[in-house]
Amino acid sequence: MSQLVDSHVHLDDDAFAGDRDAVIERARQAGVGTMIVPAVDADSWPTIRDLCARHAGLHPAYGLHPLFLPQHAPEHVDALSSWLNESHPVAVGEIGLDFHVDGLDRELQRHYFLRQLQLAREHDLPVIVHARGALEEVTLTLRRSGGLRGVVHSFSGSEQQARQLWDLGFHLGIGGPVTYERAQRLRRIVAHMPIEFLLLESDAPDQPDAAHRGKRNEPSHVAEVLRCIVALRDESEADIAAATSANARRLFRFD
Repeated sequence: MSQLVDSHVHLDDDAFAGDRDAVIERARQAGVGTMIVPAVDADSWPTIRDLCARHAGLHPAYGLHPLFLPQHAPEHVDALSSWLNESHPVAVGEIGLDFHVDGLDRELQRHYFLRQLQLAREHDLPVIVHARGALEEVTLTLRRSGGLRGVVHSFSGSEQQARQLWDLGFHLGIGGPVTYERAQRLRRIVAHMPIEFLLLESDAPDQPDAAHRGKRNEPSHVAEVLRCIVALRDESEADIAAATSANARRLFRFD
């Protein structure tokens, strides 16, 4: 079976401080040989760079996450341009909009989002997009910006919203939430969506699958997500593994 790709895992998170190497090894043993590690703020960029340099199969993405808005400063956007030039990431991310959490300045979020989309276009990099409570605006912004490719991670929208993203050439990042039986709308979308827009992800240490409910998530659990999608689509595990891994290689352009 093809090696799986975890297209979104925060391996730099403090939740992995005590056993990070073991977590990475468990992922490899589970068939997850490649992992994309997106940043959340400027302070995390050096940590992620060094982590990915130490471990084969780990690839960095650098960006400014909307949930960490209080930690961002205007000069961080200028610094990001230099990091994209010098550190060879596979994407700009994690970026986007979050209207779910109260108290986050929406205009300031929009400012950072637009600037980072501009950088992604200038550097010919895909974007890893967070869109919680803001999917309609995120999609409209991507359409207006043009010239972009990427993934909306942890997709939780409607079929119509999914189609709008596919029409823009964007992928859907699918992880632990699809394994819960109550997620009927998401499961229907995943069951029938074009396979060429599907990416597997863990979002570890968050969003564990149903089998690990209430526990710390790990990239090895992407194998559980795969098994769920196999059952939903009634296709072979090998075919879905190969297709989703090929999608990730095509999008992120890693070796």
